[in-house]
Amino acid sequence: MSSRQPDEQRLRDLARLRRVRDRIDREYAQPLNVEALARGVHMSAGHLSREFREAYGESPYSYLMTRRVERAMALLRRGDLSVTEVCFAVGCSSLGTFSTRFTELVGMPPSTYRRNAADATAGMPSCVAKQVTRPVRNREAQAGKRQ
Repeated sequence: MSSRQPDEQRLRDLARLRRVRDRIDREYAQPLNVEALARGVHMSAGHLSREFREAYGESPYSYLMTRRVERAMALLRRGDLSVTEVCFAVGCSSLGTFSTRFTELVGMPPSTYRRNAADATAGMPSCVAKQVTRPVRNREAQAGKRQ
């Protein structure tokens, strides 16, 4: 058995993880769960979760919710949809879960963000507004403050 085999296997696993991440980026508004994502790359849900966390620093579910919150922020900045409409538009099926996760990532509830966001990004190109308003997990923000 050569030492190249583990390296080659690791590269194949990373390619499968990248396919999962790309699918989440494309299909964030669809009903996705870890089991379905794992089936798509012929892995068990537990193995996918462990490998994904090791490669990207967060679980597949956390990554999916972050993508959904990012998209929700953009829709809320537009101001023409209610929080409930945004919740369902980004693929969440529970307003409570959506609001809780949004608040964890953004630091304020979606209704407050919707009220404040339009003024905060007025006159900014959308590509700049997206980068400036990108959500940061509260635990990451807290770690940055301590340093």
